[in-house]
Amino acid sequence: MERWEGRRSVVNADHSVRGDAAADTGAGAGLTRVLLWLVVAVLAVRQVAVVLRQPPGERLLDLETWIGENGVLHMTGSLYDSGRFTGTPFAGLVLKPLTATAQQTLGVAWTFGSLLLVVALGLVAARALPSPMGRRTALLAAPVAISLFMLSLPVRNALHLGQTSILPVLLVLLAWFVVREHRAAGVLVGVAAAFQPVLLLFAALLWLTGRRQASVSAGVTFALATAAAWAAAPKDSWTYWVHHLAGAGLGERPDSLANQSLHGALLRLGLEGPLEIALFLVLSAAVVFFGLRRAVRYAQDGQLLLAVAVTGCVVVAVSPTAWQHQLLWVLLAVVGRVGKRASDRLVWPSVVVLVVTLPGTMLLPNIEALFPVRDNVLLLVALGAACLAPFLPRTSPYWQHPVPTDYAKPVAARWRRVPLLPFWRRVLTRPNLLLELLLIRVVYDAYAQVRLAARAGRPLAEEHGRQIHAIEQWLHIDIEHWVNHTVVQITWLREFFDYYYSTFHFIVPLTILGVLYARRPADYRWVRSSIGFATLLALVGFWLYPLAPPRLMPGLGFIDTVHGVQDFAKPDYGTLTTVTNQYAAMPSLHFGWSLWCGVVIVMLAPKLWMKALGLLHPLFTIAAIVATANHWVLDAAGGALVVAMGFGLTYVLSGPRKLVTDEERATDAPPVVAEPAEPAATEPKQSPEPALVPERQPAEKVSGT
Repeated sequence: MERWEGRRSVVNADHSVRGDAAADTGAGAGLTRVLLWLVVAVLAVRQVAVVLRQPPGERLLDLETWIGENGVLHMTGSLYDSGRFTGTPFAGLVLKPLTATAQQTLGVAWTFGSLLLVVALGLVAARALPSPMGRRTALLAAPVAISLFMLSLPVRNALHLGQTSILPVLLVLLAWFVVREHRAAGVLVGVAAAFQPVLLLFAALLWLTGRRQASVSAGVTFALATAAAWAAAPKDSWTYWVHHLAGAGLGERPDSLANQSLHGALLRLGLEGPLEIALFLVLSAAVVFFGLRRAVRYAQDGQLLLAVAVTGCVVVAVSPTAWQHQLLWVLLAVVGRVGKRASDRLVWPSVVVLVVTLPGTMLLPNIEALFPVRDNVLLLVALGAACLAPFLPRTSPYWQHPVPTDYAKPVAARWRRVPLLPFWRRVLTRPNLLLELLLIRVVYDAYAQVRLAARAGRPLAEEHGRQIHAIEQWLHIDIEHWVNHTVVQITWLREFFDYYYSTFHFIVPLTILGVLYARRPADYRWVRSSIGFATLLALVGFWLYPLAPPRLMPGLGFIDTVHGVQDFAKPDYGTLTTVTNQYAAMPSLHFGWSLWCGVVIVMLAPKLWMKALGLLHPLFTIAAIVATANHWVLDAAGGALVVAMGFGLTYVLSGPRKLVTDEERATDAPPVVAEPAEPAATEPKQSPEPALVPERQPAEKVSGT
């Protein structure tokens, strides 16, 4: 048996890719590539369906300027009469042939054409990644890039509005990475600038990087295109360039959240008039100076795509108006490498992807002090990419070989039949705080959105409530009515449980996570994963079994001590329904999270009194949810079940942890390299009060990417 356990420790606990895995890399990458292209196809179909399902008056809103009474496009009078068209007169001149197109035909053709531009954009961006580039990266870069573009807010906004903002980005990328002849590259940049004048900064980048012929060609092309638009539409050109100061006064109000430029941010901060204009010009000059200097440095270092992305972020910041559909440059900044440690490599790209694909309300909570950050988060990331982010040069020793991540040495499974999956290794170092905060916020907001969306009809929820009540009566545990009415008679006890129910649900779990992050980073990771799994499993319960809590069950006489008297004649129970899903009672995450807190404290707290205090929290919580009539007793059982499954999934994915004594923990020896085929060490002798922590000696150093 001892020999078998030794072999089992290697089979079950080796969390690194070894042996035959190298031979399977090609097949695995091929399968992954096929799946990613399938994702691209699904996203494309979804985007087409989203646009075309909208009624004619709610899609391609900016092109609606030319829609006539009979659904046929027309263009009479000025382009800017409706106030919706924000493009240059040259853009209007290019789009003029569309006036002979039927509205339905235009919607289909425009949407498919825009998606083709997105695909071309992803292919060019993948081709432009800096070398050296691994074979796996080369195979997967294109579908990943196209998927990110399709999911981004700028592309979704451009498809919905019928904007031309994807085309200038593609023209600039073609000029830098596809067209080899300098004069032709300059023509492409000049045409892109004719669509968005601030893109002339790319002509400056061409000049500063030694491509002066292309720079001159870009300037001449822009001048000729603008002159042609003046000759064809002098009134519109005067309106755009003079009356609206190069389009600065077109579209929405410049202080709206849609304008993610320095000008819009200053207006939102309350500045206006000459002071705001002067400050905007000074800040813009500084951003242009530092941004272009950094872009030139990265171009000379061989990171041309990063140089283009940095210049595009400068364009976003210094434009008088940078609407959401014009912010695609920010996503390109994902190619920059930041951080010397392998564990930090994903922080910058994760922040960029989250900011460009999710609304600010999902990234930051609804706290007034955070409004300036939340309202300008895209601008802040653009400024960071342009002037602040410490992107690594290719000459850095950390470019290819970052400081490796310390992983816990594999440990044998305590149960033979638990197959530990081979792709999740337990990290000993502390995770990045910014990424953790974003992860917690995004996951919780997604949980809240799904929980709110998991609505069901009132009759079904009440029918399930009667089922639960009947089961509890059969089990003789239907104590909710007695507890509820008893607590209502004792004022101080009622107030205590109301406060406990409303407050400690969030405070205690967040406090535990904060303490573990600061003091026990290796434990923080598995603890965080376990509550995450439990929460996801609870969402399944909300979807599959909508349940009315006791306080919303008519005829049973429960008293809602927290929310007050509910009007059962109204199916929505007033404004409360707009805030949360009233029928997401099974399982009870109030009790589930409190039980998770108790288990974690008992497992990790060093003192006996701390463990005892930790056990009080789930006891008080189950009393509170029953006393306030917000949950049935069986809801608490459901919460306990999802928490147990959360801990179980974490165990299956990351494996067991060793018991170490206080003396061993105090030694805190540095990790050393362990042989991959060596069996795990035997269990050390336990002290009277052992604490569960990851094994720190020996440890396996594995380089991450």
